[in-house]
Amino acid sequence: MLNVIWLALIVVSIGVAMFNGRIEIISQAMFEGAKSGVTVCFGLLSILAFWMGIMRIAEKAGLLELVARAMSPLVQRLFPDVPKGHPAIGYILSNMSANLLGLGNAATPFGIKAMEELQKLNPDKQRATPAMCTLLAINTASITLIPTTMIAIRFQFGSANAAEIVGTTLIASFAATIFALVLDRWYRMVHKQKTG
Repeated sequence: MLNVIWLALIVVSIGVAMFNGRIEIISQAMFEGAKSGVTVCFGLLSILAFWMGIMRIAEKAGLLELVARAMSPLVQRLFPDVPKGHPAIGYILSNMSANLLGLGNAATPFGIKAMEELQKLNPDKQRATPAMCTLLAINTASITLIPTTMIAIRFQFGSANAAEIVGTTLIASFAATIFALVLDRWYRMVHKQKTG
């Protein structure tokens, strides 16, 4: 549906520009958009490469394992229907650790692998399990300690203090995560009563 909306916007804007005899504005906007897109991508790639390198060093130094071990009791409480020691738990912990550090791009592959492992535990392959819904809620709202991608974008566009958003991001992501978990618990309770 979103593709149809974007296509309609593009077609209508080109039509209006042609009708008004100002098609050069469309060409200019396309070239400027492509130029700024490439510039932003290069800036993000450098920041992402830096943080992925830091993440790799943290992994080799055992920091991620330490964070995962510290978060393990919390994850077991959040995912009570996933057996202890199941591979999904490891991927969930890696996903949450990467999200905490603001590395959404690094967290995505871990989240996908966690979903694949959770699907193996799913008795009804056409319907998401409560554990899958919990993972989706946590991954979407995820608490972020260091919003590296946003800092990179702000830095790319010349922000005087690119890291000033850390405090507000932490508060907003914490509130979103708490709200997501409360809704998730409520959903689980309603689901349990229905299937009872």
